[in-house]
Amino acid sequence: MNALALHRDATVVDLHSDTILEVESGTRDIAVRSAAGHIDLPRLREGGVDAQVFALFVHPHFTGQGFGRVSRLLDAFERLDQQDDRLVRVTSVAEIERVSRTGRIAAVLAVENGSAIDGDVANLDRLYARGVRMMSLTWNNSNDLADGAVEERHGGLTPLGGAVIARMLGLGIVVDVSHLSERSFWDVMGSVRGPVVATHSNAAGLTPHRRNLTDDQLREIKKGGGVVGVNFYPSFTGGPSLRAVLAHIEYLVNVMGTDHVALGSDFDGFSQAVEDLEDVSKLPNLTAGLIERGHAPADIRKILGANALRVFRQVWGR
Repeated sequence: MNALALHRDATVVDLHSDTILEVESGTRDIAVRSAAGHIDLPRLREGGVDAQVFALFVHPHFTGQGFGRVSRLLDAFERLDQQDDRLVRVTSVAEIERVSRTGRIAAVLAVENGSAIDGDVANLDRLYARGVRMMSLTWNNSNDLADGAVEERHGGLTPLGGAVIARMLGLGIVVDVSHLSERSFWDVMGSVRGPVVATHSNAAGLTPHRRNLTDDQLREIKKGGGVVGVNFYPSFTGGPSLRAVLAHIEYLVNVMGTDHVALGSDFDGFSQAVEDLEDVSKLPNLTAGLIERGHAPADIRKILGANALRVFRQVWGR
């Protein structure tokens, strides 16, 4: 099987994009193919993406108004979902598989930055009711749940953060550990039963950066059965090229094993052009690169999406 055939046959899952911010602002119509940004619906199809995680990112400047902000982002997604039948919101792996078989794109909703709940755990239930199935506790900054990757305020996870994690686990919302400070990370890992994801993080052992994960952190995610989605952002890969992304995939495979590596592009979350991964339509190049580096087709299928689906199924229950 050649690279394109393998890519088309696999279930491809991208664990992180920021595209909904542009939908909400009216910056772009992602129903139409364009050269702007990284993602639109035609290019998702060209890139063979079966399930796209859309991050509902609440910037720290919305502190105290986070729930209103995330509600507006959800409103924007729902308008898109209602107007275009190529995109289908899903809340189970069974739905992802069904939607994929029809040639449409499954949309998974995730909150980026737990300040979206404005300190009210009950808002998690409201977000869950609107289809949210994954959330990170912080962005780079600290908030009332935990410390972020670039700001130490609490010394780790707060009591409110612990209560939020407990409710996420009770509802079946995947815990995303990307953007946490290292101390917050270890506190979260001590509080979670089962797998977590780092939706868009890379290896600090290859590219030292506060947003990347140490080998010990990677092994801890593996220990719980979780996955790390490789981020394409050049600041985190060490260079704007497919080769740099592949190097991080291979590093993670060497540290964690093939069962714990996934894709988390961070498309539309950065502006640089990545050589041979200029936008989502170029994703088959990544599959070709993995084949060229000697990875077995079964392992490539895991990295492209099967590992992410395994964690979703375990946390969501279906």
